[in-house]
Amino acid sequence: MGKDKLRRFAEITAFDNVIELEDGQQLSGRWSEMQFKNNNPVVLELGCGKGEYTVNLARLFPDINFIGIDYKGNRIWRGAKTALEEGIKNVAFLRIQIENLLDYFTEKEVSNIWITFPDPQPQVSREKKRLTSDRFLIMYNRILKNSGSLHLKTDSDSLYRYTLEKVSGPGFEIQICTDDLYNSEFADDVLSIKTYYEKKYLANNKNINYLKFKFV
Repeated sequence: MGKDKLRRFAEITAFDNVIELEDGQQLSGRWSEMQFKNNNPVVLELGCGKGEYTVNLARLFPDINFIGIDYKGNRIWRGAKTALEEGIKNVAFLRIQIENLLDYFTEKEVSNIWITFPDPQPQVSREKKRLTSDRFLIMYNRILKNSGSLHLKTDSDSLYRYTLEKVSGPGFEIQICTDDLYNSEFADDVLSIKTYYEKKYLANNKNINYLKFKFV
């Protein structure tokens, strides 16, 4: 592991907006109360990477609590440090494996879930690792409020089509779907937040897919 990664791992242990592994389990059902000291809604970004989307959402919506989730601490470091430097209080980062989500959030605790540019896991043998596979959708349904939505933003056409097929049947309501976000009517201030990697995709004329749906 490089010196920069080691330094970042060491730094985040002292960040009060980063919760690591088992430490987050005691916050289950009480994230707003214990971490944010308020009663505001909780929104998650899964596989948040450097936390660019999480931090930008928090800037736009100061009355909502945002939690970026990723396992790689050296990535989380960037978003957490930015939030601390700018005094953004409605942001936290949780370093866990996403498959353990139910150990950290109780039933109907979360208002919305964002999945932005996840690894599409294109190999058939890795389907269960896709963040919109059946096992993950079951988890999301448990922790999402009945009024809550799940947002998928991806450069992967195959993951978009895979997810769209998953949620086109009974038990789901598709609210928005487009395979070319920036040439659609939906590209508002929220959906126009661009991460470092998204900017690279757009520079290469890659279309961006967006899907918003809820469980019914």
